[in-house]
Amino acid sequence: MKVYLFSFGAGLLVGVIYNLLNVRSPAPPLIALIGLLGILIGEQIVPVGKQLLSGTAFAAACEKSYAIAHIFGQLPGRQASAQTEASEEKRS
Repeated sequence: MKVYLFSFGAGLLVGVIYNLLNVRSPAPPLIALIGLLGILIGEQIVPVGKQLLSGTAFAAACEKSYAIAHIFGQLPGRQASAQTEASEEKRS
């Protein structure tokens, strides 16, 4: 949760600086959000693609690479604990 607060604080500070300098933000908010969504999806193309090339079904490839959890915003630390649980299940 700290990461989100720091991110929000940094954005707030930049917004105040932009206003004081009479500068408009570099991108309209909707375009910026769509760009961020593209970045999130783009980060997952390679791991999911590798799974697909190895013969894994699409849904399973997304689950194995944690793509869906990453794109839809899992809180920090949860992905690490999910990976730990998955590795413990493999050992059993």
